Amino acid sequence: MATVMLEKEKEEKKQERQATLNERLPPLQLSGLSVQDLQTLCKELHLKIDSVDDERYDIEAKVVKNNKEIENLSMKIFELKGKMKRPALKRVKISADAMLGALLGAKVKESVDFKANLKTVKKEEEKKEEVTDWRKNVEAMSGMEGRKKLFDAGQ
Repeated sequence: MATVMLEKEKEEKKQERQATLNERLPPLQLSGLSVQDLQTLCKELHLKIDSVDDERYDIEAKVVKNNKEIENLSMKIFELKGKMKRPALKRVKISADAMLGALLGAKVKESVDFKANLKTVKKEEEKKEEVTDWRKNVEAMSGMEGRKKLFDAGQ
């Protein structure tokens, strides 16, 4: 069914093209024309061909220019979608009361004591080992404790 419809469309296009060509270009009657008339007819046809080629070239140049412009604009759109510039945020120092006032507006008139609402946690005291000077421990272990005293006394 689809192939039949495509064939009909092709046939209709051929007929439309032939009809427009017959309408725009009447058939040439070359019989009975002199050489001079044939030359003038050829010159006229060449002029028409040149004007049509000029128009075709201009249209092609416009199409190429428009395609490049469309491509550039689509690239710009793609770049803009990809890069969302975020503004640099500045650090603002505000007290808790001022923050609540800004967020809730004039509804909160009394100051809220956040520290009073916090739970108190008792810290367990860590068992601390007595920290001693490691040098004394090393000297005692090495048996050099007495010699150091002799060395210190000699100076």
